[in-house]
Amino acid sequence: MAVHRGWFQAPARVLALLAAMVAGLFGLALVSAASAQPSPVQHIVVLYLENHSFDSLLGYWCDDHPGRCPDGGMPASVTLSNGAVVTPSVSPDIVPNVSHTVQSQQAAIDGGKMNGWQKVPGCAAKTGYACISGYTPAQAPNLASLADSFAISDHTFSMADSPSWGGHLYAAMGSLDGFEGNNPKAAPGVTPGPGWGCDSDKITQWVPRGGAVQWVPSCIPDFSLGLQNGGAFEPTPVSYAPTVLDRLDSAGLSWRIYGEPKPETGGKVSEGYIWDICPSFAECLDTGQKANNVASASFVHDARAGHLPSFAIVTPGGKDAAFSEHNGFSVAAGDDWLGQVASAVMHGPEWRSTVLFITWDDCGCFYDQVPPGVNPDGTPQGPRSPLLIVSPWARPGFTDTTATTFAGILSFTEQTFGLAPLGPNDARAYPFANAFNFHQAPLRPARIVYRKWPRDAYHVNMAEAREDT
Repeated sequence: MAVHRGWFQAPARVLALLAAMVAGLFGLALVSAASAQPSPVQHIVVLYLENHSFDSLLGYWCDDHPGRCPDGGMPASVTLSNGAVVTPSVSPDIVPNVSHTVQSQQAAIDGGKMNGWQKVPGCAAKTGYACISGYTPAQAPNLASLADSFAISDHTFSMADSPSWGGHLYAAMGSLDGFEGNNPKAAPGVTPGPGWGCDSDKITQWVPRGGAVQWVPSCIPDFSLGLQNGGAFEPTPVSYAPTVLDRLDSAGLSWRIYGEPKPETGGKVSEGYIWDICPSFAECLDTGQKANNVASASFVHDARAGHLPSFAIVTPGGKDAAFSEHNGFSVAAGDDWLGQVASAVMHGPEWRSTVLFITWDDCGCFYDQVPPGVNPDGTPQGPRSPLLIVSPWARPGFTDTTATTFAGILSFTEQTFGLAPLGPNDARAYPFANAFNFHQAPLRPARIVYRKWPRDAYHVNMAEAREDT
């Protein structure tokens, strides 16, 4: 099974050993591993945007490409658990203000029936069922162009019913380490700091195995650092968990988190600091790993200059925070930024050795029709996320229908670079093996467009982004 799922990323020594074993058992003259096609991938980039389900961004695109979407496109009507029949609408450019807490997502999923959307705050009848809507290809032309030209996954689910804080945890460690995932809140009697991580002095829900919910610091501690409380602002029962960044460090491979590394700029809280992955891990925030946390605005230059690390996660920070596609933000602006990031990769000197995954951290929480599954560690998955695989080695016009989660990206990374898995979720995740063909002629860049934004796109609602909805 492991060979079928990830043979093309396996180190040559593993393939050689396997070939020798099979030859010895069956007396077959096998092609040596040295002559097998090695993976050309040396750079893995993840563009991690905000708050959309698969149907929200690709439902109407699927209507135009029925052969690419086995589960269908945006349905003609949606029947809700209260009996209401709703016709999905076209979303406005400014993403509607819809709740996406753990509880809202659970209500929408409704035990897998996917019919509880009217229970989501901001999606009742009086709002015209704002969350039962989606964007047309004309509203997000760069997304559509990349989906046309490269590969998509139509069965990548978010790893949990969690909004952004939890979504950014599992992007690094493949689990929530016991956290429910809800965005942190101020602790009673404690003046909060910036962001949501270890330096925020905020708290969120955590559930010990078999125990009751507790409110604890929103921090993955590291008690080996010698810091008080392992880097949290008060004692915490949460345990240390390794990240893919640790695995890369151990292998001597480069990585960067492109986001917003500074909590404050000009005396004000920096935009996008809440989405930066590093501060939620004491090991990243309080050690030399912090040097690899850089501004998202530097990514395009690095890609164009041929300075990509082995692994990178790009989250919108600083001036790029306006392009996150979060509730209250413009999809037109976000699609232009998505196009800039993809264009820098496609036209950079490292294009032929790069895979760019483009995905979104949670549902937003906007309508999706496919029930999520369960992770290998027994925790429930959240709604489908859009996922594009942009690479010269991606199968053109291909849809990968094998179910996976963000842990599939971690698994692909681990298999590409020969890294040990972090836990059961990434160890057993499907790594998009069917979406690649390393024997094909390398694909050329897709067409990217830049448009004049709607006037409302210049209104950026950072207050909405910092709320707990």
